Amino acid sequence: MRIVSFGFQTWGRKTLQALIDSEHEVVLAVTHPASEDSYKGIWSDSVQELAREHGIPLHLTEHADAETIDLVKRAEPDVIVVNSWYTWMPAELYDMPTYGTLNLHDSLLPKFTGFSPVLWALISGATEFGLTVHRMDDQLDTGDILVQHSLPIGPRATGTELVLAGMELIPGAIHEALAALSSGTVQWRPQDKAARTYFHKRSDRDSRIDWHWNATDLERFVRALSAPYPRAYSHYRGERIEVLEADVSTARYGGTPGRVIVQEGGGVVVCGPDAHRGENHGLLITRVRAGGVEHSGAEFFRRGGYLTDAAE
Repeated sequence: MRIVSFGFQTWGRKTLQALIDSEHEVVLAVTHPASEDSYKGIWSDSVQELAREHGIPLHLTEHADAETIDLVKRAEPDVIVVNSWYTWMPAELYDMPTYGTLNLHDSLLPKFTGFSPVLWALISGATEFGLTVHRMDDQLDTGDILVQHSLPIGPRATGTELVLAGMELIPGAIHEALAALSSGTVQWRPQDKAARTYFHKRSDRDSRIDWHWNATDLERFVRALSAPYPRAYSHYRGERIEVLEADVSTARYGGTPGRVIVQEGGGVVVCGPDAHRGENHGLLITRVRAGGVEHSGAEFFRRGGYLTDAAE
């Protein structure tokens, strides 16, 4: 089969590599130009470099514009394969090939459509995540499913560990999907739209700790926002701090959400809901970063006080 690849960042590069390693021909690689956006720079392995290394015709563009559509048409693909493409694709493009367009999305659709699905899955308390290969249609991540592979979310897994594990699913999923297309054994599975969940793009505000969450949710939140992602943060004595490592306290604490109590060898933050009833475990913060310097929780919070939403 003749394949056109649309992709960007590490996801796009791994997908292009899997296509190169297949028995099929990659006739065009389309990717975005390098970005100055800090979030897009987190996983920034280059599709452009890989295509050039293998002599694959390359097109750089921000959007699937008329020029892009014309180039794809002249490439005469049997299928388009997409992973980590940031802008809208018109039906004229995704319906063009014989087998349509396959999109790779790192969640178990129809759950966690949208953005940063692996991080949101961990934050939300999901027990598994994975990778779905589905047919592109006129909505976001809603097309019929061809291949789906899952992995468990371990009790101590970080967001970064899960993202990397999910990327390792790409070659196998690509191989399975292409084999189904080329052998004529495709079995499309429609998504249950009623079960769909959508998560928005993450911004700085989405890394701010809400001290009314329970300690289990907060500990998972801290693990989800592991390096190189923007870390979970709060404010302490007028200074923005990042919470790098945390656990759930053994003891139960009462008082006001956000109150720092130095016990259990570190800073324990009383969290809600209903912290005033004294029935909740706290978040045991064991490592923080302030002003670019890392500290143990016990050292940093020795004066007590409160963690707050904004500088006070």
